[in-house]
Amino acid sequence: MIRHLFTLIWNRRRANFLLVTEIFLAFVVLFIVGSTLVYYRQTYQAPLGFDYEQVWTVNLDNGSTPQTRVQLMTTGQQILQRLQSLPGVRYAALMASNTPFSDSQNSTEPSREPKGHGPNCNIYVVSEGMRDVLRLPLRAGRWFDKRDEASSRRAVVISEEMRATLFPDQSAVGQTLYSGGGRELQVVGVTGPFRGDGDLSEPKPAFFAYASPPDTTLMYLNCLLVRVSPDAGAELEKRMSTEIMAIGKGWTSSITPLAEERAKQLQTGLAPLVALVLVCLFLIVNVALGLFGVLWQTISQRRAEIGVRRAMGATAGAVSGQVVGEILVVATFGLVLGLLVAAQFPLLGVLDVPAGVYLTAMGLAAALIYGLTVLCALYPSRLATGIHPAVALREE
Repeated sequence: MIRHLFTLIWNRRRANFLLVTEIFLAFVVLFIVGSTLVYYRQTYQAPLGFDYEQVWTVNLDNGSTPQTRVQLMTTGQQILQRLQSLPGVRYAALMASNTPFSDSQNSTEPSREPKGHGPNCNIYVVSEGMRDVLRLPLRAGRWFDKRDEASSRRAVVISEEMRATLFPDQSAVGQTLYSGGGRELQVVGVTGPFRGDGDLSEPKPAFFAYASPPDTTLMYLNCLLVRVSPDAGAELEKRMSTEIMAIGKGWTSSITPLAEERAKQLQTGLAPLVALVLVCLFLIVNVALGLFGVLWQTISQRRAEIGVRRAMGATAGAVSGQVVGEILVVATFGLVLGLLVAAQFPLLGVLDVPAGVYLTAMGLAAALIYGLTVLCALYPSRLATGIHPAVALREE
């Protein structure tokens, strides 16, 4: 039977070559789109490493009044202390502008050597209360506090990815790092993975640097993260804005829940993925119409052949199986060529995703092609089984 199928396919090699090419191209596109979707699905399902619910971002703007860095830091600390005392505010902390989901980044390359270069890391300059605001888990050591204010080395808490990169075989607590500017950093604790860049970003080494009140060498911390009670609403938001304007003359603020910023970032990040899926669906529909049209034409051209087979005793199931078997063999040729191309992606690191993503995408693309092929062949194969031998031979 298989030999007979190959003979029939070879006899129609010109038409089948076009089908093989179409299926090959469709598989490659499905594989690329599938790899992208599988990767982002796995990334989305990975834990963020912090709790963003009931957390508000407060962006501060000191206006056009000239102020020194010391004045800015002093006013920021006063605002922080005042907001912490408001009913409905549980915890608050100062932070630089690269807050979670803000699409703002601040990176450096800390090293274990004074003049070395380590991995590119996200740095978050924060005040003491950030652990309580974001509910950051500690895996080793402690969080920085007032005990670290007198130290000549800035206290930092590093993420698990950073620890695995810089200290793979030893404890990181108590170790010394050197920032890009040459300043010494002392690791006092290790937290879990932290993905402040958002749900669609892969885990990246990161660390939190202590912004102690007496330290005037830091950048201006122009944001606050505030954890509020579940029943907090517009009234608390209005009071926070009023207190900020009362302390910082001419200062303004904008308050946004982190959950809203996350939703906005997700919407922006998913837009190109949705467009990619729509293009892929358009391709699948065109491939399906092409397969259906070719099979319909094939059945019309081979009515006499099918009539002879039915006259010689072939059952309806055998005729239907032949039609479906032929198109599956053609699809297999296209898939083999596509798999040969897809196998080069993990070897060359084309999309820079884990090898498991490529394998999953290959399986999904192949299953979709086979499923589409069978679906398109069902109705034409049923038409073939309905051909009456006497009618087909009289027409011939």
